[in-house]
Amino acid sequence: MATNDTNKNGGNLGFEAEMFKAADKLRGNMEPSDYKHVALGLIFLKYISDAFEARHKALLAEDPQAAEDKDEYLADNVFWVPKDARWSHLQANAKLPTIGTLIDDAMRAIEKDNESLKGVLPKDYSRPALNKVMLGELIDLISGIALNENGDRSKDILGRVYEYFLGQFAGAEGKRGGEFYTPRSVVQVLVEMLEPYQGRIYDPCCGSGGMFVQSEKFVQEHGGRIGDIAVYGQESNYTTWRLAKMNLAVRGIDSDIRWNNEGSFHKDELRDLKADYILANPPFNISDWGGERLREDVRWKYGVPPTGNANYGWLQHIVHHLAPNGAAGVVLANGSLTSNQTTEGQIRQSMVENDVVACVLTLPVQLFYSTQISASVWVLARNKNFAGGTDRRGQVLFIDARSLGSLVDRTRREFSEDEISQIADAYKRWKGVDQADDYTDVPGLCRSVDIKTIEEHRWALVPGRYVGFDRSELTTQAISKLQEDFVELKAALTSLPSEVEKSIKIFEELFHG
Repeated sequence: MATNDTNKNGGNLGFEAEMFKAADKLRGNMEPSDYKHVALGLIFLKYISDAFEARHKALLAEDPQAAEDKDEYLADNVFWVPKDARWSHLQANAKLPTIGTLIDDAMRAIEKDNESLKGVLPKDYSRPALNKVMLGELIDLISGIALNENGDRSKDILGRVYEYFLGQFAGAEGKRGGEFYTPRSVVQVLVEMLEPYQGRIYDPCCGSGGMFVQSEKFVQEHGGRIGDIAVYGQESNYTTWRLAKMNLAVRGIDSDIRWNNEGSFHKDELRDLKADYILANPPFNISDWGGERLREDVRWKYGVPPTGNANYGWLQHIVHHLAPNGAAGVVLANGSLTSNQTTEGQIRQSMVENDVVACVLTLPVQLFYSTQISASVWVLARNKNFAGGTDRRGQVLFIDARSLGSLVDRTRREFSEDEISQIADAYKRWKGVDQADDYTDVPGLCRSVDIKTIEEHRWALVPGRYVGFDRSELTTQAISKLQEDFVELKAALTSLPSEVEKSIKIFEELFHG
């Protein structure tokens, strides 16, 4: 299959959409939530088999005896794949009615020989409800991915296909899809703002691992090497944890991703971790998070979060895990910016007064699969006297991006690459690190505000209250339209009392017969 890779910035290769359409057609009546594990499991199997075959071929040329030594593969971060688990074997037997059993056996054999994959791979391809003809056709389709490509090229292509399929399945599942996948353009905004070149990256609710994948891409695109960052995460949903492990493995990313069903609040698997960067998209406004059992927790430095909403629990958990010069990007519902609930307002005030809030960015609606409500990004920093940059202690940058983004389908919006750069550059200029241009406020987009001003706004952190609007956009035509709307509204209000009286008379006549 031709790959036509003309996009060098990590975008689509050009054939993923066609491949997904073909794969989705094979799904038939199967639910996307079930089918994604079937398809993604096979893409993963193709990846590790291709990587193994490439290394095996190289070792045979160097030292045939070494080609059968498992340690030679592990040393090169390549999974050992037993002979009957290799893709060529499955492809040769794809039309057999026993293909489901052969795949399950292959998955078990791979898990047996690779400790880090234990409990990760799907092993239910032999179930009677799964159409074996469809399974064989899916194997044939996936066989065309990265055909005749070398090892590194094959790995990159399969990684992109895996990521694209994850996004498409998230869209098909709607609200449930949002539980395991953060839209790519949202992740790109976080990564471009924080610039995680090297160090420890953490996500306490990592979903399928998209934050880590984008961070690794960023490092490589800016001259760094895979491995310059160390990846740590936790996920409470076992099925989603498995997706994350496969997603990272397909990218060749070594990671420490923990699973437990209690979650990061109640069983903090990485209790002693202090991360240089944290990127997170916690579930919005969770009410049943068990906060009543954590009233004395050491993490609540700025106030005890209310038991009815976990938002300020997430924010403080994240600040707790930041290194002294660490920074975090956290996606939360907009309600967290203005909540008048006494406890939340006090925590928000304390966080601002203690200078851990660096930037607040409001996002446009329709960016997420799981919800249509508005969301924002909190950028948190333990030290706002930025090394090599500007001392921003006592200030908060507000960015209003509600007018940005374009609809990519009927229900969902995405940022363009230029818009992502526009947002990230505003924050980077404000920090003053490696930016030739001095920061200036831009009406309608961004404004740097001191804590005294925020206090005057009763500690609300809604960017729209601070950035104002771009007066240059108020053209004569726009003003004329506003005047027309006002005249129509005034006329409607003038006639409203008489319309209400008419309705009351009609109601009385009906009521009294």
